[in-house]
Amino acid sequence: MRSFYRRASAGGAPAPRRPAARSATARLLVVFLALGLASCALIRLVAPSVPPRGEWPTHGGTNANARYSSLDQITRDNVRRLRVAWHWTSPDDELMARQPGIQTWLNEATPLMIGGVLYVSTSVSQVAAIDAISGRTLWVYDPQIWVHGTPANFGFVHRGVAYWTDGRDARILIGTGNGFLIALDARTGKPVTGFGVDGRVDLTEGLGRTVDRMWYTVTSPPLIVGDLVVVGSSIQSWPIRPDMPPGHIRAFDVRTGAQRWIFHSIPQAGEFGTDTWAGESWRTVGGVNVWTLMSADEELGYIYLPFSPAANDYYGGERHGDNLFADSLVCLEAATGRRVWHFQLVRHGVWDYDIPAAPNLVDIAIGGRRVRAVAQVTKQGFVYVFDRVTGRPLWPIEERPVPQSTVPDERTAPRQPFPTRPAPFERQDASPSDVIDFTPELREQALEILTRYDHGPLFTPPSERGTVLVPGVGGGASWTGAAFDPETGRLFVPSITAPNVVTLSAPSASSIKDRYVGRIQGLRGPQGLPLLKPPFGRLTAIDLSSGEHLWMVPIGEGPRHHPLLEPLRLGKLGWDRRSFPLATRTLLFVAQMGPAGRPQPAPDRPWVPIPRAVSDDPALQVFDKASGELVAKIELPENATGALMTYLAEGRQYIVVPIGGGAVRAELIALSLP
Repeated sequence: MRSFYRRASAGGAPAPRRPAARSATARLLVVFLALGLASCALIRLVAPSVPPRGEWPTHGGTNANARYSSLDQITRDNVRRLRVAWHWTSPDDELMARQPGIQTWLNEATPLMIGGVLYVSTSVSQVAAIDAISGRTLWVYDPQIWVHGTPANFGFVHRGVAYWTDGRDARILIGTGNGFLIALDARTGKPVTGFGVDGRVDLTEGLGRTVDRMWYTVTSPPLIVGDLVVVGSSIQSWPIRPDMPPGHIRAFDVRTGAQRWIFHSIPQAGEFGTDTWAGESWRTVGGVNVWTLMSADEELGYIYLPFSPAANDYYGGERHGDNLFADSLVCLEAATGRRVWHFQLVRHGVWDYDIPAAPNLVDIAIGGRRVRAVAQVTKQGFVYVFDRVTGRPLWPIEERPVPQSTVPDERTAPRQPFPTRPAPFERQDASPSDVIDFTPELREQALEILTRYDHGPLFTPPSERGTVLVPGVGGGASWTGAAFDPETGRLFVPSITAPNVVTLSAPSASSIKDRYVGRIQGLRGPQGLPLLKPPFGRLTAIDLSSGEHLWMVPIGEGPRHHPLLEPLRLGKLGWDRRSFPLATRTLLFVAQMGPAGRPQPAPDRPWVPIPRAVSDDPALQVFDKASGELVAKIELPENATGALMTYLAEGRQYIVVPIGGGAVRAELIALSLP
């Protein structure tokens, strides 16, 4: 069975953890001194769930992506005293003033903090270094990606950078929106001339096909493992043209930029998995990329890659078969790129159920034994949990029959994998019993809306009439991922119920040869309310040692003050908006986005919708990890737009929240105690 694992072995001795910086004096120099004798041997460092105390060296804290810090200065007794310590304004604002044709997406980048310096990217792939105490800009580098126009997929958007050091040299790595991998000197922000050509590697080369830069972009940070930098890509899965790029994963030498290996996400001639692409469709299909964050266990020497669907993402009539490694979690040997094991979460995907978030690498106790596990949250509302060494599921995953497509030439998979534990953390059905029923009248109106479309359980396939997808293409878990508390073994998963309708129709004559493409639209209920029952946005705590749900709470007030609901005096309903979790030793912090503003097209690419950030009850919500009790609600200037991080500098703990973008001033907001 293609879904399951293939096992290999690798290993290595752990090296000492890096000490955190102890002084803010000469912070740029401290970057190097604080790291001491960090090993430069390939993949021999330990990747714990907990970052070096006081620092935040990767997007998720460590390559385990736990989004956890052991810092405990901010407690439930003093958290209400949090105040804004500094604002930092993105240099994109100045750039857009000089280049009025640029319109940015939301400000989604999360900074790193090493040695008293924050490093962050901007929506236009600029890179900045920031003083951790004052928020003062130390340097800015502009790769000028805007000279190539608005990038594909979501336009000008970026989520962060990566950091590497060997104890002497230190570099910032960024994959840019126009498809370059750039290495910068962490002290000066200048390109490292010995890396690639004048500091950059052209990622559109070396993929085995001619790739148009217009369709190849990078939006998430690279993954640093020893002396390798591993890079994914963001490729539009709704195909505009027949030659969409493949999403192969590559590793480059962090010192020279030389390519060290390539993993074919779409298997090539003679490779494992080509038989899952009927008619040799592997030769031409695009997509199957890792656009989101990747994880690594440096002690094992393994990396974990969450793959997206093939392009065309809603119709597979031209690519019959299971289509490995689309919608798969794949474990590779970091040194070689050799596949160790894989699990395909969705076979022959036609729902755009890409794996949206970094895998959480978790160490848990089951039956008195320590298990090195990997937990993967999904858009479907599942958490898939595997032994991260062997790929074996920790709890049975059942092969269940699913509804079949009646669309001409489509052949959907007869069965899909369903985890038996943990239970789903989101609503998965679109049935009459699921629609809102606050009043009999609202229920009748909601039922009338539902009957306009095909609907059913999870994996009901798209149709020409239009099919309701639940939790939705933008529902379930998102790239914000989950936070994991290594002390209790609890996973905290924010999610939303956001049903969509996907309708299959013929592509334009100038587009692709496929018989159909999917056209997606949001689906609201009566009177502007959500269609399905609350909570519309939720936070679920799961014990990964048992697979049991511990508690679930709505995130945000939700539309309970809607004129039709106000008289009912309802409790919190939750907002169907993306939320960003951060766990510390003492508390769980969550910040939520505002509602989506009316999008506007990019000037040079009218099919790229640029959102406008809208503020609505912007706050940092603080929860008790054990019970889900809302401990405090700290007002923010605007709603969060990117993942949170925390660090310690000169004895003070800071929490940083990205806000703005999308025609609103993009900033970082740092909170600390007075």
